[in-house]
Amino acid sequence: MADTGAVKSQDTPFEGGPMDGRVLPVLLGPTGHPPKTYRIPVPDAAGGPPTVLVYRRVPRGQSKRLGLQQGWKYEFDPEGKKSGRPKWPWSKPDAQPDA
Repeated sequence: MADTGAVKSQDTPFEGGPMDGRVLPVLLGPTGHPPKTYRIPVPDAAGGPPTVLVYRRVPRGQSKRLGLQQGWKYEFDPEGKKSGRPKWPWSKPDAQPDA
């Protein structure tokens, strides 16, 4: 693998979907964690817009004795909804016009 200098990466497994069983190096953020969502654009064979596969970060597991987290993995999110902005308790729900 190429030398990335000061940028750190971690081999992260993917579960579910087309990437099931693969392990890819994922760049870590300033906190040392991979991103919460990982989006993979897949080009369309017919030349149309690319399909975007969405994977969500979940804990890989815990150690038996101390219960420490063992790292992260990505699970396939077939709906691929964007998380959007945080849902604050004082925020109004999205307006639904009556039709």
